[in-house]
Amino acid sequence: MKALVLDRQHEIAIRDVPPPRGVGAHDVRIRIHTVGICGSDVHYYTHGRIGPYIVKSPMILGHEAAGTVIETGEGVKHLAVGDRVCMEPGVPNPNSKATKLGIYNVDPDVTFWATPPIDGCLMTEVTHPAAFTFKLPDHVTFSEGAMVEPFAIGMQAATKAKIKPGDTVAVIGAGTIGLMTALAALAGGAARAIVSDMSAEKLAIAAQYPGIIPCDIREESLVDKVAEVTAGWGADVVFECSGSAKVFPDVMAAACPGGVAVLVGIPIDPIPFDIAAAQAKELRFETVFRYANMYDRAIDLIASGKVDLKPLVTHTYPFDESVEAFERAAEGRPTDVKLQITFGDR
Repeated sequence: MKALVLDRQHEIAIRDVPPPRGVGAHDVRIRIHTVGICGSDVHYYTHGRIGPYIVKSPMILGHEAAGTVIETGEGVKHLAVGDRVCMEPGVPNPNSKATKLGIYNVDPDVTFWATPPIDGCLMTEVTHPAAFTFKLPDHVTFSEGAMVEPFAIGMQAATKAKIKPGDTVAVIGAGTIGLMTALAALAGGAARAIVSDMSAEKLAIAAQYPGIIPCDIREESLVDKVAEVTAGWGADVVFECSGSAKVFPDVMAAACPGGVAVLVGIPIDPIPFDIAAAQAKELRFETVFRYANMYDRAIDLIASGKVDLKPLVTHTYPFDESVEAFERAAEGRPTDVKLQITFGDR
């Protein structure tokens, strides 16, 4: 079958690959329909590594996916052939302590699509555990289904923040994860989300959503904008979604006394941290690494209509143009939020 393979840094191609493993008693086989291009996919393409995860041999890309069940294992009861589904890409060790504690996202033994040496899902078919495969409501599209994965990160961030109804939140970074986090925070009860970035194009997309207040940091600082909106008090929650070392002073300065800072973006290098500034406000810090037990909730929110992810899909490429899609993603166009690849209506 066909797959998009990263041979090595800067070299990707559509290739014939062996079919996926057989369907076990608790597995399903899925015909892939739509796959989103994640920043991590692009980073492996452009840099060949992310931290300790190094591409040492050819690897199939992609982990944000939706498709149709075409075969089920004999032990699968909640899914049937023909069901439209999305798949959680990380599969933990069911016997690990992390899994038993409900924090399987930090299980050291987790296998995650398109994380070396694990192949991803940008291929015709995949076999996946049914426990991590979720049925889509009829009115939720394949495109939206493929957006559940990044939205689950926003859901994890909003949940870790313990948002209260009426909170004012600030979100640093208007990329896919920043916007997903803002939408999850609003759905969780926040009254408003101040989203900062230096891309006017991305901020214009953010401004389409009721409750989002854009802040172009080329024209005004996030700290000043938060002070203006909150009468000088500060944001109840500050979500750092950029991974930039330069923004950390703003994280502390924009938060209100007793507020929460949620670190979502992953910096490339260690960051000096002003502990005294955090102590002076008694800030609570939370960190986010992927998500755990968020897919059901994410799908329900999308299905309810309270969260509309469709405006975030900038362009969809047919699978035959996957290489061009990745080349565009690597450009980092300011108008692009989410690019997707589709195998078509099959």
